[in-house]
Amino acid sequence: MVSHDLYKNIMGQFPTGVTVITAFNDMGDVVGFTASAFSALSMDPALVLVCPSYTSDSYPVIRDTKKFAIHILADDQQAVAYQFAKKGIDKSEGLDIQKSEHGLPIIKGALAVLECELWNDYAGGDHAILVGQVINALLANTDEQHPLLYCRSKMASLPEMS
Repeated sequence: MVSHDLYKNIMGQFPTGVTVITAFNDMGDVVGFTASAFSALSMDPALVLVCPSYTSDSYPVIRDTKKFAIHILADDQQAVAYQFAKKGIDKSEGLDIQKSEHGLPIIKGALAVLECELWNDYAGGDHAILVGQVINALLANTDEQHPLLYCRSKMASLPEMS
């Protein structure tokens, strides 16, 4: 077995984008979490996967409501990423969040949003593997916005590309 610390350090060497996953609970409150464990899975049908911790307050809400929104954060949204990474607070406080036509909370300013219906929920060690079928997609003006990246426990902008 590989040590927990070594595994975490090795995985931290892999740069990823930063996402925030949101849903509404039964009382209409926004729940969500920050995730770098996100990936495209299939083109036909359009499927994505995201991996919440089983200890996440949001996981049972998404499992039960069977729908969620994935926000690919822009590089000016570090505060949003940190806000949704915390536990036990009103994560939507102070944010511009709109309810979509599909009944999902959408954070204004994201680089892109994928609205999903839960396709399947698999066990994955201490995390769930949620597969979502994309039912709606929104894309910001990518000429004006850039993605937020995560690597070595830090968030940063994408370097200039020529």
